[in-house]
Amino acid sequence: MKVRLLVLLFMLSLGSFAQSNKPNAAYKLVSGGDWVKAKNYYLLTLLQHDKAAQSLLKSDAELSKLSQARLNAVQASLKECKDALCLPAQLKLSDADISLVSQRLKALYKPGNALDVLVKSHLIPSGMYIMHQTQSPANLLVKAWEQDANYVNYTISVYAEGKKPNYPQIDSISFDVKKRAYYILMYDCSTEVSEGLKADALFYEPSLHAALTYLEINERRNAADYEPMATTANKTAVDRVKLIKWASYPYSHILVPGAGPEELITPLSGEGMLRCRAAARQYFAGKAPFVVVSGGAVHPFKTKFNEAAEMKKYMVEVLHLPENAVIIEPHARHTTTNIRNDARLVFRYGMPFEKPGLIVTDKYQNDFIVNMEKRCLNELKYVPYKLGKRLSDTALEFYPVITSLQIDADEPMDP
Repeated sequence: MKVRLLVLLFMLSLGSFAQSNKPNAAYKLVSGGDWVKAKNYYLLTLLQHDKAAQSLLKSDAELSKLSQARLNAVQASLKECKDALCLPAQLKLSDADISLVSQRLKALYKPGNALDVLVKSHLIPSGMYIMHQTQSPANLLVKAWEQDANYVNYTISVYAEGKKPNYPQIDSISFDVKKRAYYILMYDCSTEVSEGLKADALFYEPSLHAALTYLEINERRNAADYEPMATTANKTAVDRVKLIKWASYPYSHILVPGAGPEELITPLSGEGMLRCRAAARQYFAGKAPFVVVSGGAVHPFKTKFNEAAEMKKYMVEVLHLPENAVIIEPHARHTTTNIRNDARLVFRYGMPFEKPGLIVTDKYQNDFIVNMEKRCLNELKYVPYKLGKRLSDTALEFYPVITSLQIDADEPMDP
């Protein structure tokens, strides 16, 4: 009897571990009010808010030495750099810096200490590094650090050094890096970093502060648009989720990908209107209790209009859908991320994740989605959906995939 009890307790402990090793829909992201930072560089954000983890890192002699060297490099660049691109280059983390921190994190990580708690209480349940969650907790921590550090450098390279982003026509730098005035701007940014940091700043903070500064001066803080959506723009719909009798509907929701206009003065394209009308017909036919309209401020370059916000306005004011039935997803910049971001909302808002959704758009975009797996693998390294039946030219079933929670930090406006 005693042996059976021990076996039962062991099996229960395994189940508890397995459960804790998965993303948790009830987990609330720690943002500290800066959603650009949190959504792009979540580990670095957590370290800034976790005093116990900070203390552990600051007490390490090698990391303290690196922290001082990074601060010295910023201050020295203001005296020594004579061209614009020299200044942001000095704010990037070197491969040697990143490798040293990886080694120290692995050495400092101990079961039960502050880093262990951070991994198990935040990194794992957040799902933000889900593609590394088969790793040991210590290795997951290292992978998260290396991802954040490399993508801080990526942000600096695009939005300060002027290197091409993945989609240059919509996401490029806003300045001519060859003009004399650009040196003055970069000098002022480095001054902001130097003066904006505390004397005991951690080794990564100059680089992180720089990356966020460059995004801001380029007007590229799109990742923060409408956040926190669950308690603001989407609150009425989120509150209604828990009241839905899901068995009454064949689909959890209807997803409508946006279509950007060609002119800066046009808020919603004709194609966007037609997609909304097709989705409204499905909604009023009782196919799903919610419509998710998806699309960021994308087309044309530097537009001030947000596709999702404009589609919701059209659906509520013109097509007369209830306000609490329309959810905005205002960050996606591509068809791949229309579906990925939608999967994130389904999970975090507590909709049944195993229930299919229905993509409603024009024939040609649905044709594209049916053949989009290769592009997803190239750009995201995974496919954020599993397709179901093609019901018509405009309607396509799909199932969300949990890997969609992974940060995509080489797209800092929609990570």
